[in-house]
Amino acid sequence: MKISVLINNYNYQNYVVDAIDSVLLQSVPVDEIIVVDDKSTDDSVKLLKEKYAGHEKVKLVLKNENQGQLSSFHEGFFASSGDIICFLDADDLYKQDYVEQIVKFYMQHPECDFLFCSAEVFGNEEKIVDAYETNRDLGISRIVTLYQKVWLGHRTSTFSMRRQVLDKIFPIPYLEDWRIRADDCLTYGSSIVGARKFYLAQPLIKYRVHGQNGYYGRSHEKTTEYKQRYEQAVERLIAYLSKKMNYPNNLYEQAHIEFRTIPHPLIQEYVNVKSLLNEVKLPLWKKFIMFVSIYTHFRTKGDFSGRFFPPARQLPASPQEIDVKKQEPAHSLLTRG
Repeated sequence: MKISVLINNYNYQNYVVDAIDSVLLQSVPVDEIIVVDDKSTDDSVKLLKEKYAGHEKVKLVLKNENQGQLSSFHEGFFASSGDIICFLDADDLYKQDYVEQIVKFYMQHPECDFLFCSAEVFGNEEKIVDAYETNRDLGISRIVTLYQKVWLGHRTSTFSMRRQVLDKIFPIPYLEDWRIRADDCLTYGSSIVGARKFYLAQPLIKYRVHGQNGYYGRSHEKTTEYKQRYEQAVERLIAYLSKKMNYPNNLYEQAHIEFRTIPHPLIQEYVNVKSLLNEVKLPLWKKFIMFVSIYTHFRTKGDFSGRFFPPARQLPASPQEIDVKKQEPAHSLLTRG
């Protein structure tokens, strides 16, 4: 199992070396580190060349134009060769056993396509940020993502996934939409293409808060206009990937089958699917069968003790508002924060 780590950097000369070294010092070595510099205007490139030019593990991709985070993801992925692709922001760190733990998890769970873990926040804040209380198999989430925009993920640096997932997602043509927050392309995209997601309840990465983060802590900048542009960008992304996967417009008719891929669903996951079934237009007899299916699975297999931490980026929408075959792209520019 070959492991690639993708690091995207823009003007993080004070942090990027620490990020790279945290990968080089792993208890289980990675096969390659792809560092993409998005035309930094500080001394990042000079520093990277001095430290890592010719390094056997580190490959530098130095862009000639600043195009944002999604473009850097593209460049890093297409320069990589790993079976498992890991992501690390240039201001974050891997704990020393991160790679060891995720390799072990993928080996023990061959059905896992996408894995994310909890994070230890450090710097201006110190805390552990969880998504769930325990390890979880989140099943397949195409339909709740497509029709309700349910966001199943975490911070970029907690992500790893099998190469075939990214083969289905990339390339995405909307680079200007995703100059920042392109980790949402990974979160939404992996669900849309049918990845089975797992959560590892260990804080294996260190997420740095330093006042210059591209998104974290900038609630004062999230204006109504910004939120509208972001929502348009998500709509366009989901429509594009759905068309790419050639999904039918009535994919929601499989919602009960997909729900049963979650071995031990939480009440919020049950409510998500129940809400979807309430909204879609189906014959009453078919709805009844689907309701019985999800209710039976939840009552017999559901986790009634587990605590759910609602994702901050969930943007509910009625399924009738989404036509995955015909939706026209909306103009949206999300500029670098």
